[in-house]
Amino acid sequence: MQCSIGAYIKRIRHGFEGAMGDAGMRTWPWMVAGALALTATTALATGMPAGDWWSFGRDEAGARYSELEEITPANVSKLIPVWTFELKPADSTSTRLLVSNTTPLVVNGMLLLATPHGRIVALDGASGALRWSMALPDGDMIAGRSMDYWPGDAKSPARLFFGTRSGRLLALDIATGRPAEGFTPIDLRTPEIMNGTRDGENPGNYAYEINSAPVLAGDVLVTASRLQESPARGPAGDIRGWDARTGKLLWTFHSVPRPGEPFHESWGGDGWERRTGVNAWSALSVDEARGIVYVPFGAPAYDRVGIDRPGANLFSSALVAIDARTGRYLWHFQAVHHDIWDLDMPVQPTLMDVKRGGKTIPAIAAMNKSGYLFVLDRVTGRPVFPVTERPVPPSSIAGEQAWPTQPIPSAPPPVTRQAMTAADIATVTPELEQYCRARVAREGATFAVPFEPLRADHPVIRFPGSGGGPNWGGGAYDRKRGLFIINTSELPSIEQLGRDEKGNWYNVAPKPSWFGMEGLKLPCQQPPWGNLTAIDVASGRIAWQTPLGITDGLPEDRRKTGRPNVGSPLATATGLLFIGASDDARFRAFDSGTGRELWAFRLGASAHAAPVSYRGRDGRQYVAIVSAGGSYLGSPNTASRLVVFALPRPGEKGVAAAASASQPEVRERPLPVPGPAAASANPAEFAPGPMKAFADSHCTSCHVPAQVTSQRKTRADWAATVEKMVGFGARVPDDQFDPLVDYLAANYPAAP
Repeated sequence: MQCSIGAYIKRIRHGFEGAMGDAGMRTWPWMVAGALALTATTALATGMPAGDWWSFGRDEAGARYSELEEITPANVSKLIPVWTFELKPADSTSTRLLVSNTTPLVVNGMLLLATPHGRIVALDGASGALRWSMALPDGDMIAGRSMDYWPGDAKSPARLFFGTRSGRLLALDIATGRPAEGFTPIDLRTPEIMNGTRDGENPGNYAYEINSAPVLAGDVLVTASRLQESPARGPAGDIRGWDARTGKLLWTFHSVPRPGEPFHESWGGDGWERRTGVNAWSALSVDEARGIVYVPFGAPAYDRVGIDRPGANLFSSALVAIDARTGRYLWHFQAVHHDIWDLDMPVQPTLMDVKRGGKTIPAIAAMNKSGYLFVLDRVTGRPVFPVTERPVPPSSIAGEQAWPTQPIPSAPPPVTRQAMTAADIATVTPELEQYCRARVAREGATFAVPFEPLRADHPVIRFPGSGGGPNWGGGAYDRKRGLFIINTSELPSIEQLGRDEKGNWYNVAPKPSWFGMEGLKLPCQQPPWGNLTAIDVASGRIAWQTPLGITDGLPEDRRKTGRPNVGSPLATATGLLFIGASDDARFRAFDSGTGRELWAFRLGASAHAAPVSYRGRDGRQYVAIVSAGGSYLGSPNTASRLVVFALPRPGEKGVAAAASASQPEVRERPLPVPGPAAASANPAEFAPGPMKAFADSHCTSCHVPAQVTSQRKTRADWAATVEKMVGFGARVPDDQFDPLVDYLAANYPAAP
């Protein structure tokens, strides 16, 4: 049951005091003294110190670029893990390790970390020693990807801002971890945002939550949201600005223009009304000098069919520039018109200065899941490289008015393949080729050309699939070398439209929906299956591209395939590029100028997260990343910890950071090709049973029931699926996890 904001905050205070009591009263005077010094230092600062990391992208420009120079291409191979921090609380009785893709922040040598257990901890960046800890009440969780730090001013001390999965916006005093004085905590699920969706309608997997961190434009705090993907009517994806001192609402920007607002006509009929989606689920960026917020909007719901929303559907799948002080519209660039593929804007926009034709252009780089990088003048929105509206195929679905053209930049070229054919079927192993060709033949699937709409009469294989290409991790900008570097998956998806008994559209193609062998995680197209690409933004050319990741289960001479990945890179002034992201549980360093791999470390679990680099109070440079598996790739969560690296001091040995189990060994024998799932009594509803109500409330804000009830899996596979959904934000308490898995396995078992 949802409690009031006042009661919620009282419980936060109690959680804080309990955590400090557990730490022992002897630590309190030391912590306060150190924290007060921190507050005085940061409050007087005019800018971020080179050794700090204040937001998801380090600063609000989203460059993910560190100016520190101790670690270089010449010595990076000597890096060792110097300390770790387990995300699971020591007093937890749970046997589960929770997934996390969070990015820590660092302020004056203090590392601030949100855990998947609803806690924020402040740690000494050099030693990992605990300074303070804060716990949310009622099993609430902190927005998964990061937080945002404000250095304060003469009126207010430094603060840490973050959102929660229950749709709340909170602020902590950076010195103590207590709720910030003077800032009124906010329940973001206001009536005008919820659009008539009842509070508690989806009590387990909320229809409205914060997924990525808020951003700061001076003293204006800007928030976005993660929304349900189905049904199509629900909460609004509006962007809002708040006073960072008080929490007062300053402005609201409607992501779907209302009647009388510019571009309302891009929604035919009543398609705009109570439309959900068109939210910014990825990270926002800010031009602090100009006071502009840049918002990468997502697709409208439902994102595969637009019969009920004719038109271009602004501001869906578009980059929009907003005045940070007023919320006034400045300009937009729509990367996908009338999106019916879920090819939205998952990448945090990156601010950069581009030199072309003897001029320096204040630019911004934005990317959609197709892998096209749009380089725009960030003041006017005009493309730096010409963009052409290219004709694309019409839809075969009755009533669907697919947009006749889509924007394609003349440069840079896409960083991912745009289609595949039967000639591209993987021949990495005989069994993989046999499986993939048999699946195409059995399902009658065809290979789609770019922007070909989905069909109802047979499956289509499209490339890249709805997971990209690029995804939320985004890229890094090497400011010295003018290179934008981004990691991408090369994953096709196989999809076919159908409707359940309630008329809801969903993907009826046999699972898995990505085109590959699910158990062995082998995609059906020739490698590479994941890449790291550097783009020279001044010329619009690809500087280099290299596979990212290896397939451990293959023979050694065939392992360098690249791997599916999600997470972020980190560029440094010395010409290094650090990245985890790949599902092979490695953390790597590359030469950012050439793409040559210089160092790799085997983690306890894949690091689907963003690394940071910072300077400790001891003056040493550190690189840190969360290793906790999960993500939409479903990587095993065989560890759940923060791992911190540095160059060794004389006589220093690395701490233990256990390696993970290998990927499944590739079996040299044919595997069964999945056929149509056995029909449920009513696929539009979950089967009767003690967990039906739980499944109804926890699954349906992202899926229609038929997307679950059409699947057939072993209990182990259902357990992995539920863990994967927890990584997406589904709230499944420990005491409900096994009953839910048992219910799914009993009602939707794998074929014998």
